Amino acid sequence: MDSSRIKIIEVSDLMQTGYSYALSEPAGKNFDPEFKPELSPKMMLALGIFGGKYLTDCTNEFPKDWFIRAKLCHEYHNPELNFFKINASQPLAYWQKKGWIHPADPRGWFQWYCRYYLGRRLGEEDKRQINRWKAMKRHIAQLKINCLKGDLTCRPRQRQALLHWAYDSRKM
Repeated sequence: MDSSRIKIIEVSDLMQTGYSYALSEPAGKNFDPEFKPELSPKMMLALGIFGGKYLTDCTNEFPKDWFIRAKLCHEYHNPELNFFKINASQPLAYWQKKGWIHPADPRGWFQWYCRYYLGRRLGEEDKRQINRWKAMKRHIAQLKINCLKGDLTCRPRQRQALLHWAYDSRKM
């Protein structure tokens, strides 16, 4: 992207204020060649992920059309909003304890992915998150071993977790 066209995003939400980042790539383009998500953030939000609790106070940061069909619940984590109607999440405190939260993205992987999708690049942090995304393939292997293709009732928790990581488990 031409440096005269770099856009700066100012963040002000319940978890982050005074943070800004540059969009150096066009939205949805120029991903690392090893990173091939099957779902965009907009698609994920419309399908139902993270019990609807994710990004409810961040609607000003991201494109408005991401939220038109998003299944959200500002008040609490509601597994009924998830595509598979099951809780497949760990609380944020768990992720923090594991050291998986980067200061730039205090909400974790999905926040990183939303910002990456928009065009932000963070070098080493991008590599770390992409490696975490690739590690989710072990769940795909479990579905292939244990489930008939298209049987959405088989291993719904793993299927929901894969949706959280931009893998379209409805097609597995």
